[in-house]
Amino acid sequence: DVIIPIFVIEEVDQFKREGSERGRNARTISRLLDGLRERSGSLAEGVPLEGGGTLRVALPHTRGNLFVALDPSDADHAILQTAIDVRDASPDRRTVLVTMDTNLRIRADALGVVPENYESQRVQIDRLDAGAVELSVSDEAIDTFYEQHELALPYEMKLNPNVCVQLRGSDEATGALGRWDAARERIIPLRTQGDVMGIRPRNREQAFALDLLMDENIKLVTLVGKAGTGKTLLALAAALKRTIEDGAYSRVLVSRPIIPLGRDIGYLPGSVDEKLNPWLQPIFDNLELLIGAASTKKGLSMQKLIDEGFIQVEPLTYIRGRSLPHQFLVVDEAQNLTPHEVKTIITRSGQGTKVVLTGDPYQIDNPYVDSASNGLTIVTDRFK
Repeated sequence: DVIIPIFVIEEVDQFKREGSERGRNARTISRLLDGLRERSGSLAEGVPLEGGGTLRVALPHTRGNLFVALDPSDADHAILQTAIDVRDASPDRRTVLVTMDTNLRIRADALGVVPENYESQRVQIDRLDAGAVELSVSDEAIDTFYEQHELALPYEMKLNPNVCVQLRGSDEATGALGRWDAARERIIPLRTQGDVMGIRPRNREQAFALDLLMDENIKLVTLVGKAGTGKTLLALAAALKRTIEDGAYSRVLVSRPIIPLGRDIGYLPGSVDEKLNPWLQPIFDNLELLIGAASTKKGLSMQKLIDEGFIQVEPLTYIRGRSLPHQFLVVDEAQNLTPHEVKTIITRSGQGTKVVLTGDPYQIDNPYVDSASNGLTIVTDRFK
């Protein structure tokens, strides 16, 4: 059986007027519950669910079981009391309080109520696919790889498409970097050699990333790593190279979610552009670095590229509802997005568009997601 404390409905009601995903979810919940009520009867008595069991909305019977130190008017404490009432009314059945609120889980456990996190669409972050493997092969196999520009798997194993491969020979000095081509069932060399917009990879991970970013046949790339590992810089370098120099895309569209660390954007002084500048400035900094490195020999300037429509930098909110064909879309700080928001971004991409998501799952400013449930982690796991 599923029991929703009445105070949860009150909290949902507070969000129904928002234009955000949270507001849309709140309105959807209200419509679903009202539909169940109209079709099946009273929510107070419980309505049957298609998968079995019932759903009902419950009030706490009493506040007497809560400790004096807990405020009885607090919604979280009322939810706890509801869980205690359900547990005490059916001692022979297991009662579990499901919530994403960490502190509420702690308080529930202290009061003898079994708590659980909401596990839907959660990924074990420590088991997240790395997108790369290391294979030990003979020195002869590495020679064959360099001569024939391909290599069959040395032993029976299954690799996901476009997994990057580090081939290691008999010693550290013998090796090669490649990528698994699932269509040909061969390991092929990395196609991107040398620098891109003045940026040269400094380790194998950056070499792998740059190769994936430069391949227009790969429509979705996720770059997950700690701050300072070059994720955004590499993505922008590949975007500028493929768009401005190679002409593979019509525009570079760069965006990031607006998650205020202090005051909300509406409280900041200035015009909309001035309000958005603190969130978009890191992107402009990287673009200036890349274009500055290439401008001496190619006569480029960031303002000129923006004016001519080759580069567009804007908040993620502005992308909703648009169709984006033949563009190189880079979404920075994607760890602050929900799975639904990432799905919306991916579905916005039209014919010939490449989507790149970058971020660090351990640096999350969005209070409604964590390292295991954010959109970047989910899409990395689902599209591996």
